[in-house]
Order: sequence, then C-alpha cells, then structure tokens
Amino acid sequence: MGRLALVGKITHVPSMYLSELDGPRKGSRDAAIEGHREISRRCRELGVDTIVVFDTHWLVNSNYHINCAPHFAGVYTSNELPHFISNMAYEIPGNPALGKLLARFCNEMGVETLAHDATTLAPEYGTLVPMRYMNEDLHFKAISVSALCTVHYLNDSARLGWALRRAVEEEYDGTVAFLASGSLSHRFAQNGTAPDFGFRIWSPFLETLDNEVVEIWKRGDWKTFCEMLPEYASKAHGEGFMHDTAMMLGALGWSEYEGKGEIITPYFGSSGTGQINALFPVTPVEGRAIPQPEASAGRPFKSFPRL
Repeated sequence: MGRLALVGKITHVPSMYLSELDGPRKGSRDAAIEGHREISRRCRELGVDTIVVFDTHWLVNSNYHINCAPHFAGVYTSNELPHFISNMAYEIPGNPALGKLLARFCNEMGVETLAHDATTLAPEYGTLVPMRYMNEDLHFKAISVSALCTVHYLNDSARLGWALRRAVEEEYDGTVAFLASGSLSHRFAQNGTAPDFGFRIWSPFLETLDNEVVEIWKRGDWKTFCEMLPEYASKAHGEGFMHDTAMMLGALGWSEYEGKGEIITPYFGSSGTGQINALFPVTPVEGRAIPQPEASAGRPFKSFPRL
C-alpha cells in the first residue's frame, strides 16, 4: 500500500527562468524558486519517489490524459511566451507503471483517462518549470496530468483526483506527491501593457478576490471554497479553468477536507496574474463516501460531488 505524502498548489511562471539569466529580470523570482526548492526538501524528507503534476499548460479537448513516458529529455521553447522561455534544456525520469495504474483507477471510477507511456509527447512548462527547481539532480520520477481541460466538468476533475489518491494508497508500492501547477487569478496584462504589470495583478478586484481565497485556505474553510470554485474559476479567469485545483481538492477530500493551507511563497503578481506556492497536509479519508461516476452527467457546471 502506497502513500500520498504531500499536496500543493504551485506557480510555474516563466519569469522564474528569466530570473536565472543575466539581464533586468535576474533574481526577480528568487522567492518563487526558493519555494520550489523548499517543496523539494519536504518531498525528500517524506520519502517521495514520484511527483504527479496537474499541468494547466497541457491543453486537451477530449478525455483526461497522463504522460508517463519512462524518460523525458530535450530542449524547450514556449510557444506562448518564447521571449520568456527559450531553449531551456530539461531531463526528467518518468514512471510508466504508476501512470498506467493511475489511469486504470480513473477509468474504473467512470472518468475516462488514457495513459501514454510509449510516446514522444513532451511535458509542457507547467511541469518543466517546477521540475527544473525541485528535481535538478533527477532525484524524483515525474508524471504529468492534463489540466487545461476545455470541455470537462470540474466535478469530474475532482473525481479524477480522488481516483488518483485511491490508486496510490491501494495499489502503489511507493510514496507520491501531487502538485496542482497553476495560478490563482489568471488575467494576463493586455497586450502593450505587459511591462507595467510584470509584478502586479491585473485589477484590484482580482487581487482582493485572490487574497480572500488565500485566507480561506489558511483557515481551512473548504466548504466555502468548494462552493465558490466554479464561479471563482470563471470570474478570475482561472488558469486551465482551475481543473488542477479541482483535482487537488478531490485528492484531499473535497469539501470534507480538514487541513489548513501553509503558504510557502507568499502571493505575488506576475504579468497581471496571481501566483503562490502553498502546501496542504494530507489528512485521513477512511470511511468517506465515494462519488458515483454518473453524478456529473447532465448536471450544471456548479454541481460537484462530495467526497
């Protein structure tokens, strides 16, 4: 029986890579980078062997997908922001056996999911950026889960998160971390104004909303947050429609979760968007009801399972 040891919501802003390079942005994201390194230290202390990343830069238009190739290596340039991430080398060990196990449990719970182990598909930068700082020595294996889901119900993503946890705890021989890689509000600065918003949030409304969400996390008011998540994802321009956050909360126990958020890197602005590194303690879920797979069929966007 395996263990889900660590769960987090993390930033992957490409300015972290710029922060390494000589120039005007050098050192500007040191706090975010150190936050990733602190999460890496926590994972090592807990004996984590594999990090599963819910990647809001992996866009999919059908099904859920798991990239679990045995090894990833290459040179990456962002098609979205090629002036931020250009020719960034990467190498990450994979975990095909765990990826296929995760997909099997998702399918058994009625969330159609495909595992890709024999593939040339490269990870997106929602995975590559955190692995750059958490896994410089290739200590961890990594798996990427699609979390920019264009035609998916958030409640199915919550159910997927629950299925992933069950797979780890019931059949995996090892210790795993789940990381939701995406922002809080995600309204980029309007074209032509980006330099003015390099370290700011797009609007006072979004900044206020994000800060209240952080306080909700810190006090552990998950019933409130789970109820507001669909509207928050919509009105705050949620990255990946916040499917990564739904997956994360599904794994933790949804509105019945009893933990409180620990802020590793305080909330900050980046190109108009709201960013954070936060961890959430994994609490027991024995005896909790498992949502029925058909619960999302034909239901409105705001309908969620209670785990």
